[in-house]
Amino acid sequence: MAAIQQELIEDIEDARQNPLLACMDKVLSKQAASKLRRQYSEPVVREVLAALAEVPDFPPSHLLWNAGHRDVPLYCFLRPRREPVFRILSLEVAGRRVEISIEHGPAKRRDAIRETFTLRRHRDGQLLWESRQGLS
Repeated sequence: MAAIQQELIEDIEDARQNPLLACMDKVLSKQAASKLRRQYSEPVVREVLAALAEVPDFPPSHLLWNAGHRDVPLYCFLRPRREPVFRILSLEVAGRRVEISIEHGPAKRRDAIRETFTLRRHRDGQLLWESRQGLS
């Protein structure tokens, strides 16, 4: 928890030093969240992000640990420009199966890590990750 708090403090300090970039990042995050909300509904997107937070050895999980909490705005989990970035490239929901492609890590797209995750709804209704593959 201390590491998460430290990262939040660093983000706040960074936003103070560069308010224009912080504002632009917030606008882009809100646009991305709005698009996801329209296409899939907020509960579905939150459930997918919360399932990704449970993937072992997944660096962005520290950004997603509270994705299931509705009191945290959805756009807070998306980081299109600020490092470490977290972008959702595609999301496909088909019955009990979900496939999501994401990009995370460095801000430069050529350096960012792309991965695709397959999630499957368990018998008890919980969405769990099934497989993970790196795209680049």
